[in-house]
Amino acid sequence: QVQLVESGGGLVQAGGSLRLSCAASGRTFSRYYMGWFRQAPEKEREFVAAISGSGGITYYADSVKGRFTISRDNAKNTVYLQMNSLNPDDTAFYYCAADESPILSRIDRRYDFWGQGTQVTVSS
Repeated sequence: QVQLVESGGGLVQAGGSLRLSCAASGRTFSRYYMGWFRQAPEKEREFVAAISGSGGITYYADSVKGRFTISRDNAKNTVYLQMNSLNPDDTAFYYCAADESPILSRIDRRYDFWGQGTQVTVSS
C-alpha cells in the first residue's frame, strides 16, 4: 500500500505557473504508474497526466498538452506536475493517484491509491 500527499497548490493569476508535488510513502514507489487528476466544482473528475514507473513514458489530456509536464523522482518518492500558462479553466482540486498495474491510463477507477488533493485557483 502507498500513501500519497499532494502539495504546491495555491492562487495564481492567469498566465502564471505552479508546480504540484505528490510525495509517496513506501519503498517500491518506482513500480507504480502515477497519474494526476482534477475536479472542478460541479464537474466530474478528469484526467490530467500520467507517467510510467521509470518516468520514460508520459501521457497527457489534450487540454493540458504543451502547458503541463509530469515528471517523477523515484529517489525522492515524488511525482510532480509543472503547470505553465495557467488559465481560469484550470481551477480545480488536483489529485495524484497510484496504479499498481503497469498501464498508463486516463481512467480514474484503474488507480488504486489516491491523495487528499490540493486546490489550484487561477484568477483572470
